[in-house]
Amino acid sequence: MILGVIADDFTGATDVASMLVRAGLRTVQVIGVPEGDAPAQADAVVVALKSRTIAPADAVRDSLAALRWLQACGARQFYFKYCSTFDSTAQGNIGPVAEALLEALGSDFTVACPAFPENGRTVFRGHLFVGNQLLSDSGMRDHPLTPMTDANLVRVLQPQCQGRVGLVSYEVVQQGVEPLRHALEAQRAQGVRIAVVDAIDNQALRNLAAACSQLPLITAGSGVALGLPAVYEAMGLMKPDARAAQLPRVGGEEAVICGSCSKATQEQVARWLAQGLPAFRVDARALARGEEVATQALQWAREHRDTAVLVYATASAEEVRAIQAELGAARAGAWVEACLARVAQGLVQAGVRRLVVAGGETSGAVVQALSVAQLRIGAPIDPGVPWTLAQVQPASDAAAEPLLLALKSGNFGSVDFFAKALAQVG
Repeated sequence: MILGVIADDFTGATDVASMLVRAGLRTVQVIGVPEGDAPAQADAVVVALKSRTIAPADAVRDSLAALRWLQACGARQFYFKYCSTFDSTAQGNIGPVAEALLEALGSDFTVACPAFPENGRTVFRGHLFVGNQLLSDSGMRDHPLTPMTDANLVRVLQPQCQGRVGLVSYEVVQQGVEPLRHALEAQRAQGVRIAVVDAIDNQALRNLAAACSQLPLITAGSGVALGLPAVYEAMGLMKPDARAAQLPRVGGEEAVICGSCSKATQEQVARWLAQGLPAFRVDARALARGEEVATQALQWAREHRDTAVLVYATASAEEVRAIQAELGAARAGAWVEACLARVAQGLVQAGVRRLVVAGGETSGAVVQALSVAQLRIGAPIDPGVPWTLAQVQPASDAAAEPLLLALKSGNFGSVDFFAKALAQVG
């Protein structure tokens, strides 16, 4: 193994794995920290955690456990992957996890760069943009769990960290690898522990990947991973595998499960509904009343087995705020996640073999409910969202049937993403 990645949610894990696979790095995603050996014939392994919104101490504990396993498997370099919208709170978890990993690796410096230009995430003067908007002006300001109201990454990250946070501007990044490497060394010499690095295009990400070739730890969104395979090839560590993204064809029924309330996902759900396709909405208030919503959804799905179905809890920001005020944010979210996870179990038991899941928290709940142990990463549907082949732990001695999963971050994908995804494997 060359690279060990620690991802703070499940969709983010498939996002970064997709970037590595498209550049020819044989990549496997595991769910949680495994107990056994590393997957065979993997150049990179991504450990998917559900640590983005848990308590900082718990996130640190889980991330360090992942690091120890990756170290035992022989990884040469490590990568802490967070969201391209830098999802976090004033307490963390980006800063605490990054500093804990640095300490465990005996290192005193790393970078932070959530940029993903292909999906409109760029960093300029230390400020994160989503398309043409500052992060704080985007739909992320209304995120139900991690509202992002400040686009200044240095200002966001510094309160989470004990060490100093610095900035390397785009003027240096665009000069090339060596000037950037010298700038990073200068930041380190000045006592900076984590340097936020500007990136406005893929070349900037490639420059950063090369400049960080000797760092034990990189922290970033998925964008920097785009440049790492070329770095490893130049170092003689690997040769690109043209078949790295190939997955087998899988027959069976297909469905979409959607828990995200992001602006992008709202538009995707609206497109599905506008086309008159079958859809069942999960009502958090009905769950609070004790109604068997999952049972209702599965019965409805059985009545529409001749076509792809959508089961969704997506709602507008205003409706989410009203529900949270009435039911409590944590309780409402937990009820919806549990319901969608149960629906996913029922759909797969009923013969669904091609399943799209939208939303990081929802994807985590679904993957855990399905007892997915490992994901083999395939070709991207849209930037940052690949199809994956799930290795499901069977409940008995019977062999598990193959299952294709597409785990989509709420903010990712074109407006017709659901139809595009299903058409790709239909």
